[in-house]
Amino acid sequence: MVKISKTYEPKLTEKYMCEKHKAYFKKKLTEWKAEIVRANNEALYNGSMDDNSVSADIVDQASSYTDKNVEMKAINRQIKLISKIDQALKRIKDGTYGFCSETGDPIGIKRLMARPVAELCIAAQEKHEKEEKVYADD
Repeated sequence: MVKISKTYEPKLTEKYMCEKHKAYFKKKLTEWKAEIVRANNEALYNGSMDDNSVSADIVDQASSYTDKNVEMKAINRQIKLISKIDQALKRIKDGTYGFCSETGDPIGIKRLMARPVAELCIAAQEKHEKEEKVYADD
């Protein structure tokens, strides 16, 4: 892997998915994953998940249960995101990162900077969303 400066950002004038681009996205994804893990560890170990449902008040118990449920859903979303980050890092290694998994077309630097775990180009993503909407309406 090539070395890049801390302030480096991929340029559209550079060859798409050159070594600099790969190094940039690998760094971005790795840092993002570390941040998610750190935030989740804090949530789990700093008492936000403490069991305070020993309260005699049934409303307090229900509220505590709801809060825990919301937190667990958020953590599950983060776990799915970590999995997507890992998949993206694997794609960087095997040379398929930055290319649509459906069409093989470049996903685009701007899209990847906004959503580094993107697997589909805009056209394929829109097609998927339309199909999901059709099935949801059934």
